[in-house]
Amino acid sequence: MPPSDDGFLLKTDPSDPRLSAEVTGVDHLGAKVTTRVVTEKALTLYLNRQEIVTMMTIGDHPDLMAVGYLLNQNMLQADDEITAIDYDDDLEVVVVRTKRETDYETKLQKKVRTSGCAQGTVFGDVMENFSDIHLAPDARLKTSDLYALTHKINSAPSLYLEAGAIHGCVLCQGDVPLVYMEDVGRHNAVDKIAGWMFMNKVSADDKVFYTTGRLTSEMVIKTVMMGIPILVSRSGFTAWGVELAQKAGLTLIGRARGKRFLALAGLERIEFDGDPAEAAGEAPRHRRKGASGDDS
Repeated sequence: MPPSDDGFLLKTDPSDPRLSAEVTGVDHLGAKVTTRVVTEKALTLYLNRQEIVTMMTIGDHPDLMAVGYLLNQNMLQADDEITAIDYDDDLEVVVVRTKRETDYETKLQKKVRTSGCAQGTVFGDVMENFSDIHLAPDARLKTSDLYALTHKINSAPSLYLEAGAIHGCVLCQGDVPLVYMEDVGRHNAVDKIAGWMFMNKVSADDKVFYTTGRLTSEMVIKTVMMGIPILVSRSGFTAWGVELAQKAGLTLIGRARGKRFLALAGLERIEFDGDPAEAAGEAPRHRRKGASGDDS
């Protein structure tokens, strides 16, 4: 797949008119203003004949989000053969069809609402295989690459900068951001990337996952389920997220803004080769409260 004009293999398109809408209002001085806000629509996911979940999403890449969601909920296996993905925009339905017959009636009774925005959901048995996953021990993250990545990601055009109220996730390799997905819920953005990796048979062993959102238990679980050994965020941590990362051997780096970061798990993978004094500072547009990477 050739890269886009800004170097990404795949990226949410901030100029897509379906993803944001123009509205008018007034500011704090009573002056009339026109601004853009992100769209939000329901998407109901079916696996073969069974309804799985209805998600709120901006609506781009429904096929990738559906596949990634099923993977991260242990409803799709690594060796599953997908025979078709059918999407109906009018009905707001996506159907993933597999060669293997599936029935998750019991599993669907064990829903857990997560702390993610847009009411993320995981199922109670998602942790059953968590301890069996072994992340690549030889993966490394150079601090010079980390500084370069955060600068490239924060400098890229995004739907957040266009309309706000959204989270972003980026799949990276070395100092190169590969896939940049955005959505109203960070779990949706994660699932889109997981789906892209599965559909394109992309290895996770040498990848870094970047998110603008908090490093919660859900974010750690999904990153580990994807087999990615390093998780980075511009935001903060939860205690359970840190505990799970330590148990899984996941390198966990938070508060990565400009010249600073804090690592709380998997420290052996970090190579301190970069001089913070030479790193670019964070752009002012990403510092304000309410940014997509704030602890919200």
